Amino acid sequence: MSLSSHVEELKKKHQVLSNQVDEAQRAPGTNNLQIAELKKQKLRLKEEIARLSAEA
Repeated sequence: MSLSSHVEELKKKHQVLSNQVDEAQRAPGTNNLQIAELKKQKLRLKEEIARLSAEA
């Protein structure tokens, strides 16, 4: 897998997590810990994308 395709895959995963966070925040009774965990995963992906993009 090339670096650019790996970055694109990470961006897709980031978008999926973003959608999940949006849905969770709109859903009544969603656990705030679940939302926080999704946001942490999203941030880790964003940091990895930035790191890989800087290396390229």
